Parts: sequence; structure tokens; C-alpha cells
Amino acid sequence: MKKTAALFFLIFIIGLITPILATAGGGKFEGVIHYTISIPNSTLPEEQLAMFPKASTLSIKGTNTCNESSSAMGNVVEITNYEKKFNVTLLDMMGKKIAIKKTLDEITKHIDKGPKPSVQITNETKEIAGYKCKKAIITLEKNGNKSSLEVWYTNELGGKESNFGNPVYSDIDGILMEFTLQERSITMKYSVSKVEKKAIADSAFEIPADYKLMTQEELKSMFGGGM
Repeated sequence: MKKTAALFFLIFIIGLITPILATAGGGKFEGVIHYTISIPNSTLPEEQLAMFPKASTLSIKGTNTCNESSSAMGNVVEITNYEKKFNVTLLDMMGKKIAIKKTLDEITKHIDKGPKPSVQITNETKEIAGYKCKKAIITLEKNGNKSSLEVWYTNELGGKESNFGNPVYSDIDGILMEFTLQERSITMKYSVSKVEKKAIADSAFEIPADYKLMTQEELKSMFGGGM
């Protein structure tokens, strides 16, 4: 049962590191944005829900970001550099430390394969963590089916470059403050709880020496290739 739960979680993580969470800074803000994470209306068993993170942090410095979340399964860190156009995911789980690095070409191919979003900016605003946020509706069409997502964002902390590599929110002109991520049948809702202005060390955006570089396909093959 534990192995099944672990595989389920890794399948989900592999979906995310393609890179749906690749948010990058644009030089306006240096500090840490804290998110709470929920899975609304989930029908998953409690055993599987317990594996998912309840919070994440997004550290921003110049064109670098580091998005980190922890769960019972381990830690997931995503480092992105907007200027250099690269993304790396660090997985520390099940006794292994693995780094999955993606180039601009790989990121672009992933975006091109995904559904093409249309963005409707509304007149609605609200304050989140002390920042004025605008509401947008994202409409996605895939295989003839349409779906809509609601996102709240602010350009007080960053602009459109903030969403480099994000196939769903790439046209949103600001930092995402309340949004959802969808992978397979799972929807995760992120909401900013606190924005903390502080100096961030350059080392926060480097790949630690004890992580092994691996491709996504090599990661899959570690678990029998059935993912």
C-alpha cells in the first residue's frame, strides 16, 4: 500500500515538473511569498490526500525563483531563472536526491503541446496579503472540451515575465496570488498567506552538490516505466 501511494505521488509530481509551477522573478521584488495549498472537492482517500503539501514558499531575487514545498513523501524544490531560461526540479524523497533540469527548448515544446489559454481580465479586485489584486478568467480548450480557471494576481511584485514557462498562466501580467493547478483529475488551490520582503542568498538558486542529475525518462524508469 505504501509503495502504491508513493507511485501515485510521483506520477503527480512528474506531471507538475513539466514545468507548470515555473514562476520567475522580474527584478521588482526580493523576498519570500508564502502560499497555503488545498485540494477542494477531492474524492481521494485520506491516505493519498495526506501525501500532498499543505503549504509552499516562493523565494524571488532578480530573475531567479525557488519554489519549495514539503509533504510526508519528501521535499520538492523548483528553481527557475527567467533571464537564462532554464528550470530545474529537485526531488528529495524515498531516500533519493534527484535533479531534473529542463532547457528553454524543452520548456517551449511542453508549452506548445498544451492547450492554448484565452485570458479575460475582469474589473474585479480584492486585497490579498496587503496587495491589490486583479481577477482574470482563463479559458482552456483541449480535445474539444472547454474549462475555466479563476486567478487573482498583482503586478506590484512582478510583471508578465513572472510566469515564464507556465503554459496556463503565461499571459498573466503579474505574480499569481490565488490560483489553481490541475494535473490529471486533481485540482490544487494556492492562496498567498504572507509576503515577506527580505534578502535571499544566491545559493538558494543553485543545485546542491549531493543531487544527481537525471532526465524525466530516467526517473520514470526507476519505477518500472509504468508512470
